[in-house]
Amino acid sequence: MIGVLGRVTMLQPLGHRPFALLWSGQTLSRVGDFVYEVALAWWVLQKTGSATAMGTVLVCTFAPMLLFLLIGGVAGDRLPRVRVMFLSDLGRGLLVGGVAVLAATGQLEIWHVYLAGLLFGFVDAFFQPAYSAAVPDLTPEAVLPSANALTGISQTAGRIIGPGVGAALVAWGGPAFAFALDALSFFAAAALLVPLRGRAQTLPTPSAAGEHTPGILSEVREAFGTVRANPILWLPIVVLAFANIALAGPYSVSLPFLVRDHLHADVSLLGFLYTMFPIGYLLGGLWTGRHTQLHRRGRLLFGGLIVAGAGIALFGATTAVVVLAVAALCNGAAMEIGGLAWMSTMQERTPRDQLGRVASIELLGTYALLPIGYALAGVLTESWGPAPVFLLGGVATMVVAGLSLLSAPVRALD
Repeated sequence: MIGVLGRVTMLQPLGHRPFALLWSGQTLSRVGDFVYEVALAWWVLQKTGSATAMGTVLVCTFAPMLLFLLIGGVAGDRLPRVRVMFLSDLGRGLLVGGVAVLAATGQLEIWHVYLAGLLFGFVDAFFQPAYSAAVPDLTPEAVLPSANALTGISQTAGRIIGPGVGAALVAWGGPAFAFALDALSFFAAAALLVPLRGRAQTLPTPSAAGEHTPGILSEVREAFGTVRANPILWLPIVVLAFANIALAGPYSVSLPFLVRDHLHADVSLLGFLYTMFPIGYLLGGLWTGRHTQLHRRGRLLFGGLIVAGAGIALFGATTAVVVLAVAALCNGAAMEIGGLAWMSTMQERTPRDQLGRVASIELLGTYALLPIGYALAGVLTESWGPAPVFLLGGVATMVVAGLSLLSAPVRALD
């Protein structure tokens, strides 16, 4: 009976039309994102054969997102969040559509991809904080934990469906066709947001005559103060920022080269391995979504990072595809359970009127070192080969997360 009630609870947010529209649109666009990821990785590999170029593409996307995240967070608290997401979806659809046209006409060059990544990252900096803060706006508080789990499952669905579909589309119609489908997914997500106009958060009341209106820097400082005052907010941000160097670099940059040069396989195996990680995310999300409240969240977060690091390390220790598939499943499940524990903690410990800004700080802190991780993974892959990069990254993650479990605030977090 408890299991049945848990599954019903997880689906309850979809009975609320605003959240259902938001969730459906973003599920579509996330499928498109991972179609694009596989297609772009294979295009760069064929065009340049360079791991450094692969890392540079990712740096170009993340660097502007990091630079503008704080401004995006302020925009998400000052402006209607639905409007911010709508404009961001349109902008990203146009950018990816431009890449598709250039690829289809044979004019796409690596510098086009770099430029598109820079612009995409800028627009994405406004979308991500608005989305993180909009979920509590559009969802009754009683089912918010399940809505968070469904949000994770949305991304997981993209990770599961997108890579396999992307690999098939690249093999059948080439990268340009895959790029075009990603652009269409953004336009579809934007269309599903149209009925939500007016469903924004309560905006700040206009100041009375003579009353000082806080500036952007003042609002950002306020949110930083909230984070600094609570160790259970800043500690996970610091640890995840470091761990992302070790985890995301090998996964995003080195995996195509591991498949080609170490496993001696083609894009089909790359798509398969990209799919195994999110199946693990899905399993972790389904387990988490059955719980109306998570307990021992500190242990779930940092223990999950230890398991995730072990999974990545195995990619550098074996060539057995079955073992790699199991390692990817365990990595994904652990990351999802830990991530949802962290999300519920951040929402619980943050004032609602600061959630957009704190979400932007969380994204900035969590992903601040990703460009370094991408660049480092590219250089090390070319110098050492892909397998040692996975082994080093996994072991480093396990060490950092294990030390974090010794922290008193982590042990005290229920």
